[in-house]
Amino acid sequence: MPLTMTQEVFITCAVTGSGGTQDRSPHVPRAPAEIAASAIDAAKAGAAIVHCHVRDPETGAPSRDLGLYREVTDRIRGAEVDVVLNLTAGMGGDMVFGPVEAPLPLQEASTDMIGAEARVAHVAACLPEICTLDCGTMNFAEADYVMTNTPGMLRAMGARMTALGVKPEIEAFDTGHLWFARQLVEEGVLDAPALVQLCMGVPWGAPNDMHTFMAMVANVPHDWTFSAFSLGRNQMAYVAAAVLAGGHVRVGLEDNLWLDKGVLATNAQLVERAVGIVERMGARVMGPEVVRARLGLVKRAPPG
Repeated sequence: MPLTMTQEVFITCAVTGSGGTQDRSPHVPRAPAEIAASAIDAAKAGAAIVHCHVRDPETGAPSRDLGLYREVTDRIRGAEVDVVLNLTAGMGGDMVFGPVEAPLPLQEASTDMIGAEARVAHVAACLPEICTLDCGTMNFAEADYVMTNTPGMLRAMGARMTALGVKPEIEAFDTGHLWFARQLVEEGVLDAPALVQLCMGVPWGAPNDMHTFMAMVANVPHDWTFSAFSLGRNQMAYVAAAVLAGGHVRVGLEDNLWLDKGVLATNAQLVERAVGIVERMGARVMGPEVVRARLGLVKRAPPG
């Protein structure tokens, strides 16, 4: 298929994530003040969008605490640098089964399954410009659990996001997720044109080879906007691949801890490197105001 390289590129920084990386690098932020500060530094380095999870400030474990989300978003909004806010809505869909010969009951201590309204409660409270919608169910490698997003759950969450005026970023971990995303648009659950994040190399979703990546790109409708990332050592290679394929870029400590072999990165350093790659390819890095205009985003303060 012919490729049309992106000439104006936005960079998303995925600041901290929910994976078990909190003890693998001192740069992975935990407390709201640390997460916000790292997001602000990433924005100063050239990220137009910051994608934020929250963590327990003491343990670094992933959290759904509304107060933590409020503090992170308030701190970022109160900074002197502008940036588009993108909050995860991926928490609350973890199903951990028992042993293979006795899968039920579920492992209560590890399972985190809540309803659609609860999964977007922090989105309704904080009103970011963007929030994520993991558009399918898959086995997830970091622990022995299933990331669970049923069609009914996705329809309910997507409709709630649309009603709130928050743009869903469809997280596609495989081609079937894009298939269902197109269905949600056809049904009017999500507005068109949609925004997609192609998530490459996440076990056990789409592998990060170029054939699979281009198959994913080919399944994105031509009038939608897509961004892409891969994990670890492939993060920067996918900066170039995404731009070459007509998309945008995601980097950050959620997906990769390393700047170079043996050198742990900060979010700002990863963004700076991505900016360098984009500009050396002859493209221009977009700022947050341009991104809002292109994607039809509305910057709002949360309700008082």
